[in-house]
Amino acid sequence: MKKKIRVLIVDDSALVRMTLADVLASDPDIEVMDTAADPYAAARKMRDEVPDVITLDVEMPRMDGITFLQKIMSQHPVPVVICSSLAGARSETALKALEYGAVDIIQKPAMGTKQFIEESKITICDTIKAAAKSHLRKCLPQRKVAPKLSADAVLAGPTKAMLKTTEKIVVVGASTGGTEALRIFLEALPMDAPGVVIVQHMPENFTRAFAKRLNDLCQVSVKEAANNDTVLRGQTLIAPGNDHMMLKRSGARYYVEIKSGPLVSRHRPSVDVLFRSAARYAGKNAVGVIMTGMGDDGAKGMLEMKQAGSHTIAQDKASCVVFGMPNEAIKLGGADMVLPLEKIIGAVLRECATP
Repeated sequence: MKKKIRVLIVDDSALVRMTLADVLASDPDIEVMDTAADPYAAARKMRDEVPDVITLDVEMPRMDGITFLQKIMSQHPVPVVICSSLAGARSETALKALEYGAVDIIQKPAMGTKQFIEESKITICDTIKAAAKSHLRKCLPQRKVAPKLSADAVLAGPTKAMLKTTEKIVVVGASTGGTEALRIFLEALPMDAPGVVIVQHMPENFTRAFAKRLNDLCQVSVKEAANNDTVLRGQTLIAPGNDHMMLKRSGARYYVEIKSGPLVSRHRPSVDVLFRSAARYAGKNAVGVIMTGMGDDGAKGMLEMKQAGSHTIAQDKASCVVFGMPNEAIKLGGADMVLPLEKIIGAVLRECATP
């Protein structure tokens, strides 16, 4: 009999504990080990039994979630999923938790339409399953960067290339473990790097805080994408949570279209949606990268990119937190190269420099 994933829920709200327990109990592969109203109660329960995954609120009485997370990671590392509300300040705190070793973020469950509830169940349960399979890693230190120069320093050179429609576009897909992988990838980009378009599986509104955080750390500009944003050299666009993002082209101009729609490959935004649009509208001018994550989102899209003439790269198993999405792309034959995370950026820049 398959062993169930045992989860400890830590949240000061009794309603959230009950709702989250009901959501997790609806999945036959997950079992709620126990619940706790604060980190002290959680620590007592963990003396008797260590859970496979912990869901952790950020703001709690007596001890906040970030402090408890740091204690867990230093004393007895366990996959931790942050369960947070959508408020702006809390979003930034939740993202800070990822830097301290949390595996992923989920939005606190709330009542809504039947479709909303069903989609929330899929997202929450899939995140718990991914966390249970994750390889916990030490987070690498962040690099300090000089203040960004003016836009002229970035945009002066490539204008002619865009007119010739030879500008390369980089499209990236990631899920569990992707926030840190993307940070490492984007920090290594020079300020005049080709335009990058990213789908990272993340709840609504967290993507804005995530983009802002990366913008402070990277030489390239990073922003949450808006509908009709032009893809520019020196700029990275991140799909907003809960919306799909497609790459489109009008003459020499590449831009993104943001739209709602059903879950695709169990996700919205979906990597498959982005990759398939890149295959259709960019073809040989696109470079596709698939990073760490659970499931198969992006695998079919990457194969379509390769068949359209794009150069495609998958992150290798050793450097992935979860070797799901890259592995599925590799098995389908969609990856031209399989590389460790630290070598992907060099391969991308070399490919983009090739006429």
